[in-house]
Amino acid sequence: MSPDRVFAEPPAEPGSPAGLAPARARELFRAGLRVPTSGYSRGYAQANLLCVPRDLAYDFLLFAQRNPKSCPVLDVTEPGEVSASVFDGDLRTDLPAYRVYRNGECVGEPADVTDLWREDLVSFLIGCSFTFETPLLEAGIPVRHIEAGTNAAMYETDRECRPAGRLSGRLVVSMRPVPADRVADAVRITSRYPAVHGAPVHVGDPAALGIADLDSPDHGDPVEVREGEVPVFWACGVTPQAAVAASAPEFAIGHAPGHMAVTDVRDSAYQVP
Repeated sequence: MSPDRVFAEPPAEPGSPAGLAPARARELFRAGLRVPTSGYSRGYAQANLLCVPRDLAYDFLLFAQRNPKSCPVLDVTEPGEVSASVFDGDLRTDLPAYRVYRNGECVGEPADVTDLWREDLVSFLIGCSFTFETPLLEAGIPVRHIEAGTNAAMYETDRECRPAGRLSGRLVVSMRPVPADRVADAVRITSRYPAVHGAPVHVGDPAALGIADLDSPDHGDPVEVREGEVPVFWACGVTPQAAVAASAPEFAIGHAPGHMAVTDVRDSAYQVP
């Protein structure tokens, strides 16, 4: 038995958030359920969403190629398409919450963007670290925001991404407290999922990333770091939205941080040896 599987979690209860099939979870979100998706549809990958006008799509694709740790692209649609090969739902309605940007300003967080949809929008589905939380749990490594029933903690750092065309911005990270004696295991497990951010970008002192206060995340909710635990930071798919805010394109749609696209692809499809 693999050491990553020694502490395997019990199967998810049918009907629980973890036990929901992706299509059923998306149905609930479409009906108005607004919750962070960490812990939903255990065993299925989740994705960040960014929709930009066609004339900005190449710049974003280049930005993602130059910053693959924070922007690992899982799928790209044709202009105007509202579903994707990894997401057999409607990108306008089937996430729990969205963010709408005009000239770099977030002007709303609606539950449905159908009325705002444009036929020139190209949608990017970007790997999300929620995907590797199941392997962490199966290895007996706690995921505090799932335990607490809250959103993940996300922080904007002082690290500049490589710019591309009209897009530039700083790296955003998510943080999970990990027992000190399990940090090496967490690094090993998550490094096997490069398509969903992979290994951490930093372990330990948040000040090294320009983060002044772990209790005041820029996105999501604060999570407790207990005695004997170390804060571990992974690149985050909110980075593209930080680039939108910094670069101020005329229009863009993203997911509300932590409110992801639950895909139809199994986590294991993104695992490497």
